[in-house]
Amino acid sequence: MRLIRAADDAEAAALAAGELAAACRAAVDERGIAVVAVSGGETPWRMLEHLRDHALPWEHVRVAQVDERVAPRGDPRRNLTRLEQLLVAEGPLPGGNLLAMPVEAGDLTRAAARYQQLLERIAGCPVTFDVVQLGLGVDGHTASLVPGDAALDVVDRDVAVTGGYQGLRRMTLTLPALNRARHRLWLVTGAAKSPRLAELLAGSPSVGLPALRVNRAHTTVVADETALATAGPSPG
Repeated sequence: MRLIRAADDAEAAALAAGELAAACRAAVDERGIAVVAVSGGETPWRMLEHLRDHALPWEHVRVAQVDERVAPRGDPRRNLTRLEQLLVAEGPLPGGNLLAMPVEAGDLTRAAARYQQLLERIAGCPVTFDVVQLGLGVDGHTASLVPGDAALDVVDRDVAVTGGYQGLRRMTLTLPALNRARHRLWLVTGAAKSPRLAELLAGSPSVGLPALRVNRAHTTVVADETALATAGPSPG
């Protein structure tokens, strides 16, 4: 696990964009395509604003979702709403290269299976992302894998549907999909995340948080100084 320190959330977003852009270029050079999965949140949105300014072979980049709220299309709570705005409407990503989770479907379990099939056609079987960009919740969740939810223990699928969390069900990548990725990029900012970030960096085996079940190999953490306030020394 590699740690990149940023002075504040703005710098963290810019640095994370640089890491993601470099990984995309390397993937296209090696395999002709880059397949990444991104999370939502204000700092990740800033990251994507920086990412769209990078000179990337966008026609060879595919952007999937780490997770999504079950809400109507265009709902401001949907991650897709911001992704379409930032990367497609105002950015260089071709619309067909944005892989939206089908959360409008009536049968969410079957929709999750269809999304996995889509990912398998693009990212191989088993699904292997070049990069998954992750956030860290104050309760230790990542993606929509929250403490106590059955989706956290799904090991036979790459996409699952959760129970209610903050008022909405979610569709989410599962731990096998996150752990199989070639690279993981954590973007963590703010003082509220500091205790959980300290545990993530330490890899505390006694703390049963979802984030600590994510593969630590080939992982970069970009964090600002407020999030790092109680994190201790950089990991090796």
